[in-house]
Amino acid sequence: MILACQKIEKAFGGKSVLNNVNFLINEGEKAAVIGINGAGKTTLFKIITGEYEADHGEVIFQKGSTYGYLSQIIDVSSHRSIYEEMLDAKKDIIELEKKIRQLEKDISTLSGEALESAMESYSRFTDRFEKANGYAWKSEIIGVLKGLGFDESQFDTPIHTLSGGQKTRVALSRILLMHPDLILLDEPTNHLDMESIRWLETFLSNYRGAVLIVSHDRYFLDKVVDKVIEIERGNSQVFNGNYSAYAEKKKAQRDAQMKLYMNQQQEIHHQEEVITKLRSFNREKSIKRAESREKMLSKIELVDKPVTLNSKMRITLEPEVLSGNDVLTIEGLSKSFGDKALFRNLNVQIKRGEVVGLLGANGTGKTTLLKIINRQLRADSGKIRYGSKVSIGYYDQEQHVLDDSKTIFDEISDAYPKLTNTRIRNVLAAFLFTGEDVFQVIGTLSGGEKGRVSLAKLMLSNANFIILDEPTNHLDIQSREILEEAINNYEGTVFYVSHDRYFINQTATRILDLSPEGIVNYKGNYNYYLEQKEAGNVSADSDNITLAASADKSPAPSPEKAKEDWKRSREEAAKQRKRANDLKKTEKEISRLEAENDQLKNEMALPENATNVSKLMELNTKFEENESTLLELYDKWEELSE
Repeated sequence: MILACQKIEKAFGGKSVLNNVNFLINEGEKAAVIGINGAGKTTLFKIITGEYEADHGEVIFQKGSTYGYLSQIIDVSSHRSIYEEMLDAKKDIIELEKKIRQLEKDISTLSGEALESAMESYSRFTDRFEKANGYAWKSEIIGVLKGLGFDESQFDTPIHTLSGGQKTRVALSRILLMHPDLILLDEPTNHLDMESIRWLETFLSNYRGAVLIVSHDRYFLDKVVDKVIEIERGNSQVFNGNYSAYAEKKKAQRDAQMKLYMNQQQEIHHQEEVITKLRSFNREKSIKRAESREKMLSKIELVDKPVTLNSKMRITLEPEVLSGNDVLTIEGLSKSFGDKALFRNLNVQIKRGEVVGLLGANGTGKTTLLKIINRQLRADSGKIRYGSKVSIGYYDQEQHVLDDSKTIFDEISDAYPKLTNTRIRNVLAAFLFTGEDVFQVIGTLSGGEKGRVSLAKLMLSNANFIILDEPTNHLDIQSREILEEAINNYEGTVFYVSHDRYFINQTATRILDLSPEGIVNYKGNYNYYLEQKEAGNVSADSDNITLAASADKSPAPSPEKAKEDWKRSREEAAKQRKRANDLKKTEKEISRLEAENDQLKNEMALPENATNVSKLMELNTKFEENESTLLELYDKWEELSE
């Protein structure tokens, strides 16, 4: 055991955050703490590290153990360079190496007992040095810094001149190089590109010490952790396995709990009806029997209704009009800033109904490309053509679309004056703004909160071509799942930049990989892209490729069956979306006809129509026609519902 949390409780201003948190972290174990935003995950970390004091319970560390903590907010103003900061992390091993080198010099001049003592110290020091991998400390520093996205040309950069994200990567590098017994990481992937995240996954998976992570990156958690600690309503529950295993077990648990709850509620309702009926007989025996049942009912241990936070959080994206088949065509696009060329001669085609993810290392121009498409930046050369009836909705990381002087509620209601208060509140609730939260002034919100407002605003637009720049940043797992569902049911076209590989896997039908050498097309989700890239199946050249033609030029997956499986899965997904749309339309038509027939029955019952034979026959004929159509629609509905 490296860490134990026992019965941890914490409240702020009378509001309980953590009620009863219990878990163990064993040596070498990799675990995740998950829960919705506001569940108390960061609070728990601060209690573990001693920044907060628990109201009740205790945190127990293994005697003599060490830990390193990466918080979400890094305030580093050091005038040391990045490399000097890493040297400080290795100061113990560097000092030990200096002692060894000094002993090597001393040994040549010593004799007798002094030599014997020096040799004993030398043996002890070199043994410690070897066990600490001392001979590789320089290469380890370089490896960690490069792995987390720093080029050697940046090693001498003073830390106080770095951006917030870069400072976070410096802090993470320092922790990893110190090799503590326990690493505590709060959202470690927020400022990393995909290559750096993959490097960190490998590092942590092979790390000998224990790791405890707070993260909303489900793909990252799948790769790293073997235990999940869920914080829900202030209580903790431990699941063995990675995130996907947790999600499956949690769903089964909720389903079983819901079944128990519904069965019990049904039995309670039945008993209450029997009791009411017995009392209505108004006989001594029947009343006694009713009282006996009431006593039995009062002793039942009630099953709690399982938490189903997603049940009312559904977002629908509905374009006002469908665009033409050709949504976006880019020809020969180039963009540079000063002497730095981001991309040259890009050729891109996007068709209606596609969900296209744009990937690439930091600095390759992904956000720049989105801004050019959205007319916020001018390209140096090239052409951009939008298809017929294309209406763009844009999500900007920098939140330029928001008015800082307005409240959240006013921002939405002013943009969409026809929406009811209930509809606005429901959408905002899906993005974690409830109660009085909706009246916060936007200028007072954090970057993450502004991002959620922008996303909520975009979800209400009637755009048929949605462009998203890192849409899942600052969203918790539930909100990400809501967004995924909305995109998967969307009838329009989506083009996005994202580092969230799980999100990409769930939504993308095509991947574009942008690099200084060009752009490569992969007809599949992230796993397919990764499989093809690692297999070396790349079809771009230095001049870039035209994506309309790239489908033919892309090499076939290996084995061939993988391509066929992917094709079938895409076709099946398309069928499922069509079926869902047909089902929705059928239900809408059934509702319309049933309402119309109710109206017809009312009209036939009017006194003036009862004596008007021709009018009555006309109404009745229409009624019978509707009834016949309804029978067909019921059959169709049952077939679609199967």
